[in-house]
Amino acid sequence: MSATGENEQGLRKIIDLTRFGSLLILLVHFYFFCYRAFEQWELRTEITDGLLKNIAQTGLFRGALTSKLVALGLLTVSLLGAQGKKDEKIGVKKIVAYLLTGAGLYFGSTVTLRLNLSAQTLAILYVVLTSVGYLLLLAGGQLLSRLVHYNLGNDVFNSLNETFPQEERLISNEYSINLPARYNLKGRIRSSWINIINPFRGLLVIGSPGAGKSWFVIQHVIKQHIEKGFAMLVYDFKYDDLSKIVYNWLQRNKHRYNIKPSFYVINFDRLSVSHRCNPLNPSSMNDITDATESARTILLGLNREWINKQGDFFVESPINFVTAVIWFLRKYEDGKYCTLPHVIELMQAEYDELFPVLNTQPEIEVLVNPFITAYQNDAMEQLEGQVASAKIGMARLASPQLYWVLSGNDFTLDINNPKEPKIVCMGNNPEKQQIYGAVLSLYVSRLVRQVNKKGMQKCSLVFDEFPTIYFNNIDSLIATARSNKVATTLAMQDFSQLKKDYGREQADVIVNITGNIVSGQVMGETSKLLSERFGKIMQDRQSISINRTDTSISHSKQLDSAIPASKIASLSSGEFVGLVADNPDEKIKLKMFHSEILNDHQKLSEEVSRYEEIPIVSNITQQQVQDNFYQIKMDIKRMIGEEVERLKNEKAET
Repeated sequence: MSATGENEQGLRKIIDLTRFGSLLILLVHFYFFCYRAFEQWELRTEITDGLLKNIAQTGLFRGALTSKLVALGLLTVSLLGAQGKKDEKIGVKKIVAYLLTGAGLYFGSTVTLRLNLSAQTLAILYVVLTSVGYLLLLAGGQLLSRLVHYNLGNDVFNSLNETFPQEERLISNEYSINLPARYNLKGRIRSSWINIINPFRGLLVIGSPGAGKSWFVIQHVIKQHIEKGFAMLVYDFKYDDLSKIVYNWLQRNKHRYNIKPSFYVINFDRLSVSHRCNPLNPSSMNDITDATESARTILLGLNREWINKQGDFFVESPINFVTAVIWFLRKYEDGKYCTLPHVIELMQAEYDELFPVLNTQPEIEVLVNPFITAYQNDAMEQLEGQVASAKIGMARLASPQLYWVLSGNDFTLDINNPKEPKIVCMGNNPEKQQIYGAVLSLYVSRLVRQVNKKGMQKCSLVFDEFPTIYFNNIDSLIATARSNKVATTLAMQDFSQLKKDYGREQADVIVNITGNIVSGQVMGETSKLLSERFGKIMQDRQSISINRTDTSISHSKQLDSAIPASKIASLSSGEFVGLVADNPDEKIKLKMFHSEILNDHQKLSEEVSRYEEIPIVSNITQQQVQDNFYQIKMDIKRMIGEEVERLKNEKAET
């Protein structure tokens, strides 16, 4: 401490000595250039004149500016060591005004030496102007030493500190999705690329309504995968927003496929543009586990509250009942009536006819036995609890439109069959999403079973508003389909939707195993979860401490959130944050991004205006739809009648 005090005292002495030297030179300067006035004032001596001559021989007074510059130089040196008390109220403008005015007077006063005035008047004017200029320079320099050099108030939201380098290379391959973007790096706008080079590890697109999921991300996923020859399934929640893009882009890029894919639409509202497809096609129902999976998907899709109750008696019983009905129809005359509409109608049959008919199929005796036992023991309350929930839920699907679409066979769901590639759009309706979503869930479940196989064509599954359908074991698809070249894109508004409709455990698994994340504006728990996933970066920190005698400023670096939750919650439309996954042979060091995706809005709008409408498949009439509806009912009645009659005959013979 004593050494420090001695150093400070010695520094003050040097500063004082330097400043005294500056003043001394300035005084000698006045004496030299205003010598006549001093002579008239009788302020001269032989000694001072001798000293002045000796000093003049050094060249110090060769010009008026020379000695002034030397005096100013010594003053500047003395000010460099000054340690005035810092004051955050001192502004730069005030300091600049002092220095400029002082410099103007200090050097400009030389002009007065050329004026035609008396020696005394000239001397007084020159000395006063130069002295005032000197004092202003001294005051400005002192204020400069008290100026607080910090930028605490320049970046109120810490935006510059939270910027980081991002991938600026375009890394493309035969599967990639590449989105042009721009980002801010310490105040400079730079171009970048969001390179999703491995979409088979799953892509999660999140954003509140209006964040730009479809316009900035989903449509580019669809377009680029069609350009690269993918077979495709698109779940279009608000038909035909995405379906129209798919159809028109396919027409432009059919030449990119080795075998041109067929285009199909599933839509329950506009039957004229919809194809017909049986998700329970017997050819794809290889064993009873397929029936079980189908039953579970359709019932959990209709009763979302059952998702968190799987394993309960009154959840598993309806599933077993529907499984038995599906598998019976699959085995009856080699699947002649194996469609969902026939399943619905068969379930509505009377118990005393239904159970004996179901019991004729040996493979489902175990499934049917609890229901038959309850019926025989007259435990009707238990039986209704087991069966009625399934019958009531499935009865909601009994409409002529659904029966029409579900009972046909225009195409099969093996969309990535290399010999017959397909692009399928499944349209929902927000006003009827609970009913349509359950049926579309069955389509998706059956389709995934068929596409997740080896040796098939590369395939892209795009789900807009994914939580509106129920797809059991979606986590298994993402985890296992990578090797089979199945890319899965899940779009949603918030993780809370997923937790509400899929349950917390399954929602957490889906979010955690997805390799690529692109998120627009989200809030609450979702923004916090994403912020934690993005991790931390090294950021500069400054702090200022001002007391009565001193001001201290400290600079430090510390790890802090790269993209805080508050920033994710305030993203603008078109602005996205996220992480991408890479490949072993294609490393991406800068995986994280916070950028604005660049869209040529005018070009895209013109492109949309030129889109053709999806063509009509058939001019179906309402009478045909009704006839099909009643035909299915008659099929089941006839089948039950024939089976009951056959059983009676067998019993009579024995």
